[in-house]
Amino acid sequence: MFAGFLKFADHCPSCGLDFSGEDAGDGPAVFIMFAVGFIVVPMALVAEVVFSPPLWLHFMLWLPLTAGLSLALMRPFRAIMFALQHQHAAAEGRVDDGHDGGGAP
Repeated sequence: MFAGFLKFADHCPSCGLDFSGEDAGDGPAVFIMFAVGFIVVPMALVAEVVFSPPLWLHFMLWLPLTAGLSLALMRPFRAIMFALQHQHAAAEGRVDDGHDGGGAP
């Protein structure tokens, strides 16, 4: 499904399905920001309240954890978004010009 870490292949190597019309966009990144924030922020708050570590230790703990979780989740989330778009035949939005051949616009 992938031709690189996050780049989709042009077609499925098994069945030849064309992937060119599918695009996950920024949707997976938004979901990952919410998910990783939901995990990391409470842990950082608990660590601050219980241990009161210095600021440099917060950076040493939470920045690698946040980056690691984000990178680990990006590929599965992109694949899920891609599969959902394909399953539901999602397409780009189009503006309706109001001319349906009938009466009212």
